[in-house]
Amino acid sequence: MDTTQATLLRQIGDHTARIGVIGMGYVGLPLAARSASLGFHVLGFDVSPQRVATLNRGESYIGDVPSADLACLRSAGLIEATTDTRRMAECDLLVICVPTPLNQTRDPDLSFIIAATDSIAASLRPGQLVILESTTYPGTTREVVQPRLEAGGLRVGDQVFLAFSPERIDPGQTSSKGWGVENTPKVVGGVSPACTDLAAAFYGQVTSRVVPVSSPAVAELTKLFENIFRAVNIALVNELALLCDRMDLNVWEVVEAAATKPYGFMKFTPGPGLGGHCIPIDPFYLTWKAREYDLTTRFIELAGEINTQMPRHVHDLVVRALNRQRKALNGARVLLLGVAYKPDVDDYRESPAFKVLELLVEDGAEVIACDPHVTRFESHHGKIYETIPLTDELLVSCDCAVIITSHSAFPYERIVSLAPAVVDTRNATATLPSDLRATVELL
Repeated sequence: MDTTQATLLRQIGDHTARIGVIGMGYVGLPLAARSASLGFHVLGFDVSPQRVATLNRGESYIGDVPSADLACLRSAGLIEATTDTRRMAECDLLVICVPTPLNQTRDPDLSFIIAATDSIAASLRPGQLVILESTTYPGTTREVVQPRLEAGGLRVGDQVFLAFSPERIDPGQTSSKGWGVENTPKVVGGVSPACTDLAAAFYGQVTSRVVPVSSPAVAELTKLFENIFRAVNIALVNELALLCDRMDLNVWEVVEAAATKPYGFMKFTPGPGLGGHCIPIDPFYLTWKAREYDLTTRFIELAGEINTQMPRHVHDLVVRALNRQRKALNGARVLLLGVAYKPDVDDYRESPAFKVLELLVEDGAEVIACDPHVTRFESHHGKIYETIPLTDELLVSCDCAVIITSHSAFPYERIVSLAPAVVDTRNATATLPSDLRATVELL
């Protein structure tokens, strides 16, 4: 082991290494807070001055990081945020936690990774460790990040170090199911054994289990496989829901019955469409990369087609529910219950509510949204919507209420009792009395 590696390994072990986290969002902020809680001094980088100011006041904008905890870390001088990328030179270890969206043609957009890497490269010094956590296609760490770090003359593997360790953040899980940064296993793949060892040493301090793999590409593909596994299984149960609708069968009853099998089955549930930053996007990263190898990932692409049909199916269920009231969709007042992509969080990235809303508006409906966790949101077409509080008057005055997100705060019995028509895309009304539930249009 050379002196550079040994020095950084010692700094990680005694928590004197300065940690830089690039991108203080749903991935970066929990990692930064966890690292600071262990006694590491953490410097968080973000392009948003508003976010930086909020964090430096000791206030959190992410539910899984309580403001009280962040305030304690700030007062102890363990965490600080900045927009000044020149301060990356102060850090011994830098973790890239930036978005990896798709561009207009549904191809990978690595612009945020490239910008972060170039900022690091501008002040890169011997002995620094760079870890990419952003979800991306196999080969990104070696083909995109490494050449940019080495452009200034430093060699990755002995003078500076580079690894990939995919983020495993599930917003809302910390409070609801107890999974957080501290106990979710971390997969780590470095471009050399020394890189893997150093990255594993850091995450060994942060979480309860580290899983080293042979290369960054293996770690990159591991993350995509995890998310595509969910996307494909969700597509299967969504297709089952479409078939059950035609056959006049209750898909939820079928799923619950199948879930009683104690082996060989994993429960997935249908819904109005995929949501969140990962599941709707990540399959496209792999299908894009597969074309480089003359392979069409038909199974993955078919799953995407099925999942994208679901907002249209919800639209059709609303039309059906209104028809039963002898009302047309054109001119109807439709209440969307839930904007967030999953229950009891404020994260609405890629929420299926957007597409459902746009389809209803295209056909002349007046759409109102209620969400106890989201006060305003921007649709896919850039229009800003404000959500409003749910009241009895609102329920009575609408023509149809559509449950998009099964927030625990929603009073489902009141919703079904007062709204003239209800479409339930999440089986949120499952526990209601049968006479009430008989009026509900289920997905």
